[in-house]
Amino acid sequence: MDKIKFVIVGSGWRSLYYVRVAKALPEIFELCAMYCRTEEKAQKIAEEHLIHTTTSIEECESYKPDFVVVVVNKASIAEVSMEWMRRGFTVLCETPAAMDVETLNKLWDMHNQGYKLVVAEQYTSYPEYSALLKVVDRNIIGEPDCLNISLAHEYHGASLMRALLNVTPDIDFTVSAKTYQFPTTETLTRYDSYKDGRIADKKRTVATFEFANGKVALYDFDSEQYRSPIRKNTLKLQGSRGEIIDRTVYYLDDNNESIISEIRVEKRGIETEYENPNLHYIEEVTDVHFEDDRVYTPEFGLCGLAQDETAVASLMKRTAEYSRGYTAEPYPLKDALQDAYMAILLREADASQSEVSSAKQAWHEL
Repeated sequence: MDKIKFVIVGSGWRSLYYVRVAKALPEIFELCAMYCRTEEKAQKIAEEHLIHTTTSIEECESYKPDFVVVVVNKASIAEVSMEWMRRGFTVLCETPAAMDVETLNKLWDMHNQGYKLVVAEQYTSYPEYSALLKVVDRNIIGEPDCLNISLAHEYHGASLMRALLNVTPDIDFTVSAKTYQFPTTETLTRYDSYKDGRIADKKRTVATFEFANGKVALYDFDSEQYRSPIRKNTLKLQGSRGEIIDRTVYYLDDNNESIISEIRVEKRGIETEYENPNLHYIEEVTDVHFEDDRVYTPEFGLCGLAQDETAVASLMKRTAEYSRGYTAEPYPLKDALQDAYMAILLREADASQSEVSSAKQAWHEL
């Protein structure tokens, strides 16, 4: 393809992921501009990150980008996405698709009218998790039926749950949940690293999703988990012929002999020029192997991107292909809407301290 052109609407923390992708892969992506609401913010971002910024919507439109990245606050993201779709652009929006069911259905209506929206649900495209899904697809542990997952929150967690358990968006479910508070030593935020041993109460939400096809997901997420070195991401996926615990696979072979194999994730460490403690040192996945097979190969070669940005880059490329009419949508909108819907019901169950049941929505019609 020709170079992929895009515009970013929004200037917060997540918007800079797309900036880093464009800088790492300049032969593939061209960031035309970042749209900011004020001249002051536009000038600050331009100086700090050496990119072109603007406060003009008309200028953004004039670039005729392949897609517009909408990365604003959660409460506004759906409305801003719809605004740019109505302007005639394919939109790649940050998660969640929306915060309420009525708006989720509006987005589905626009999809049926031909508007193009891709929600940047990146977790299943992480090198490590995409490789894990390939191992699960081999059916060596049998059909997965029970998952304990402590990896990602709300809609991200929902996406991984459904992918690992092979649960389609139309399957009904119930959810019960409760949030606890525990004293936890603070270590790392988006911008700062703490070494003074300070302790604060942090929230941990525990939930049970029971699906109508008999599958179960036990969800457990701590508010410190994304960055804290003392809060490990972990999962256990079970099927009739084995289970996967993190990167270790326990299964029966064709002779019903027990086998233990590792999913081997190879990484290289990179020291960057960023002062932010989250970005100063990153690890790039170079290969993932399972037994004799390579189950992940870097799509863009080695380009100095961490797993999150690598997943985002893949979604950006496939969104451009979708926008140009070459392929289907990279992350089906019905999946993204279901992820957001599961997060909504999770919050409802937590707030009410009672089991909540799903109801049929427009995007459930297959």
